[in-house]
Amino acid sequence: MSLPLHIGMDIGGSKTEAVALDDTGAIVASTRLPSAQGPAGVLRTAEQVVEDLARRTDRGVDEFVSVGVGIPGQVDRDRGEVRGAYNLGIDLLPLRERLRERTGLPVGIENDVTAAAVGAAHLMGLSGTVAYLNLGTGLAAGYVVDGRPLRGAHGVAGEIGHLPVDPLARPCPCGQLGCLETVASGSALRSSWPAGGAHPGHTLLAAVDSGDEEARAAFDHLVRGAAASVRLLVLALDPDTVVIGGGLRLLGPRLFDGLRATLDRWSTDSPFLARLELSPRVQVLPEDSSAAAVGAALAVAGDDPAGAFGASSGVGRSAKRPACRA
Repeated sequence: MSLPLHIGMDIGGSKTEAVALDDTGAIVASTRLPSAQGPAGVLRTAEQVVEDLARRTDRGVDEFVSVGVGIPGQVDRDRGEVRGAYNLGIDLLPLRERLRERTGLPVGIENDVTAAAVGAAHLMGLSGTVAYLNLGTGLAAGYVVDGRPLRGAHGVAGEIGHLPVDPLARPCPCGQLGCLETVASGSALRSSWPAGGAHPGHTLLAAVDSGDEEARAAFDHLVRGAAASVRLLVLALDPDTVVIGGGLRLLGPRLFDGLRATLDRWSTDSPFLARLELSPRVQVLPEDSSAAAVGAALAVAGDDPAGAFGASSGVGRSAKRPACRA
């Protein structure tokens, strides 16, 4: 008899990553496909991912226990709908019901950053309160408290990118001015360093090293914004750990060394901040991590990650912090 397997997938603007997890929360298979656009394209890609995992695990689609989907946008978990996932071409999609119709499996949906927070806590063996800071095209956070995701009354807990804090008051797509996302994100880099093109993170450090003053200013702005985001998360939630994820983390040690140096400098100037030990709380999601896909499976399966996947799951159990530093 085949072991029960749960599917988790992370649907992003350019790619969809998915994993099959056993009841211990261990990854037994994984796959990645380009993301098609629009409601029909998203559903087609998700269905193909499920079929591919079935082939890779040598079982029928109907043998999986559940499908958890992490997706950007405004996620209504109760109704199974996602709204405003504009990088996927979605205004409104009843994703849970439509994917259930295509696969015959129980489906649940989760905000992609919340899913990543759950997955990071599990894969990195983190306990207590974990804040996940997603430095990507946008800026957002996800929270896990004692093994359970913290979503808030309306599912928008962690939307720190839309806190208006920057005195430069740059316009944000949300309609406000000076949001944190206009400081620390890929879209902020494009705005402050247009010469970097559509994907400025790919060439930013090389431009800094070549003496490009605008690139240097953009990088310094990003470091300060990322440090301010960490400080905000610590002051708001007092997490044991702040995990940095998202595509901009691939800038590597120079970003994180600068971030920690900024936090340490602020702490030197403030006895209050010094007592909070900001810098030691920061860890970095490993480059090859499938945190969002893993977290989608964990968060959705029974809405009780620790209980659904047994005592060996890294979510909801005590664990020492690993030495995962950038």
